[in-house]
Order: sequence, then C-alpha cells, then structure tokens
Amino acid sequence: MASHHSEPLDRVPGPDIPPDKNPDYPAYHIIIVTRPDQLPVEFLQPSAANKLVIGFDCEGVDLCRNGALCIMQLAFPHVAYLVDAIEGGEELIQACKPALESDHITKVIHDCKRDSEALYFQFGIKLHNVMDTQIAYSLIEEQEGKKKNDDYISFVSLLGDPRYYGIPYPEKEEVRTLLRQDPNFWKSRPLTDMMVRGAIDDVRFLLKIHEKMMEKLSKVSLWRLAVRSELYCRCFCLNDNQFADWPPLPPVPDDIEADVYVPEVDILSALEVPPGKMGRVIGRKGSTIMFVKQTCSVEIHIGGAKGPPDRVFIIGPEKEVRKAEAILRGRMLEF
Repeated sequence: MASHHSEPLDRVPGPDIPPDKNPDYPAYHIIIVTRPDQLPVEFLQPSAANKLVIGFDCEGVDLCRNGALCIMQLAFPHVAYLVDAIEGGEELIQACKPALESDHITKVIHDCKRDSEALYFQFGIKLHNVMDTQIAYSLIEEQEGKKKNDDYISFVSLLGDPRYYGIPYPEKEEVRTLLRQDPNFWKSRPLTDMMVRGAIDDVRFLLKIHEKMMEKLSKVSLWRLAVRSELYCRCFCLNDNQFADWPPLPPVPDDIEADVYVPEVDILSALEVPPGKMGRVIGRKGSTIMFVKQTCSVEIHIGGAKGPPDRVFIIGPEKEVRKAEAILRGRMLEF
C-alpha cells in the first residue's frame, strides 16, 4: 500500500490533525481530492490480492435520494481522503464506484442507510461490503446478554464508550449548530478548517472501533452483521425488481459448528402505507413503533420527510417481519 505515502501530482493537501495525548488517538494527514488520480491506486482498482479496510462516510445537504452529496470521506490507517463531489463532480464519484461496490474493500461506517441511498439514486452506485458499526454494537450487546434497547446508538455515544474508544466528541455538536444556521454548510467552498475537521472526525476513529468490535463478534454474529449491513445499504433504495440487481446476501458460513444455533436469515420488507395512515403506523409519541419493537425482533425505519414518505422498512428474521407487518396493517385499519 505504498501509494498512500507517494505524492500524486497536484494533490491538494489539507491540514494535518495532530495526535492527542491518548496513544490510540490517530494523527492524520488529510488529502482533499478533486480528481481521481489523487486517490490511491489500490482503492481505484480493487484487488483480491490487496484487500483493504477503510473508514467511510458521506456529508451532504439533506443527504438522501434527493439531497446533494457533497463530500465522501475515506480513512486509511494514517491518511484520510476528502473526496470533494462539488469540485470533482460526477467523474470523480464514478471513479470511486468499483471500490464502493467491491468485495475486496470493506467500508466501515456508522449507519449507512442514507449514504447508500444518496449514492444509489444520484450516482447509480450500489454500496456493498459494508461493516456498519451501529449494527455491530447491537449484535455485541445481544451476544453479551444485555437488555435490548429500542434506540440505535449514535456515533457520539459509540465513540464515548470506553470499550471502543472512550473519548468525547464535542465538535459534532459544533457542526450540528452550524448546520442549523446554514443548511447548505457542506456545499460551501473553499472547505474551511471546521468543515475538514468535522468531516475527518466522522471517519478517523472507525478503523480502531472496527478492530475492537471484530475481536468481540462471534462467527454467527459476524455473519448476521454482514447480512444486516447489506440490508441497511438497500433499505431506502427501493426499486421495482425487489433488489434483484444488488449482490446476493451472504450465505451461512461453512465454518460455523453444527451445534451452534444459527438464527433465521434477516430480510428487508418495505410496507406501503396509504395516504393519511402514517400517523397510525407510528402511533402517538411513537407508541405503535415501540410496541412492535417490543413484540417482534425487528428493526423499523421510517422513510419520513427525506422519503420515501409512504413506506415503512422492516428488517429482521422473516417470521418476525411478517408478524410486524400484520400488526402495522392492523393499525392502519383501525378507526
């Protein structure tokens, strides 16, 4: 992977971020990318002989199918690339397509659903081979016999957990404040120091978190993580062919011992909600959704204002998903 440290012509450097007193807090060299040739060749040309694990995230304005994807962040062990979709345009993002769809590059990300949606609808990219740390956290908690929590852990909370990093992330709130003041924050150019730091901080810790999580996950949990991460990638990418053009879901690994209980494989269901019925599906203060989560072993994601507005997405074992669908359809019929 020598090309991380070579100097492509006309590469635009950003500021270096120095290490903290914490030895696990990585120093980072930052490269702002506006052309494909500024990216490492092993990223642009994925290979089974040179498998990679990278931290990954996207920033944008109302990031979803209709919003604008402005930056993609790629974190390697000692360098991070800020792929500038505003300056680099379609050509730059399309150059990243083989890597984002590759089996040979693992993309570590915290909650990939909207990032995947933006890539799919805006650039035709099917985000694949993702390790979603939000899912991994829940699976580890389940492995350890912890009580199931209806809420999904935020990246700030995950970063603050001493089992994975144990550091505060106050800069995240600073960026959120700026976003409230200026919804087009990520479209502004040139990139400010705050924009660069905010973007990099969302990915530079992911490789260490990934390493610690992989040590904890059982073989069965690793398989479930792979399946559910794939379902997260396609969650809001609803199409007419039931995702037939997406990669197949990972099969049960051959090396899982015969006496180990293997859960039923997860599926994704997109439940259509008639106009005016979404309130009943959600329930007052989310009561219906909470009831379904308590009654069925499923995840529920609402399209909401970002869309699709008339769908509820249910992820879980097929029997549990069908049970959740029946409850929600019943609520739609209530008068």
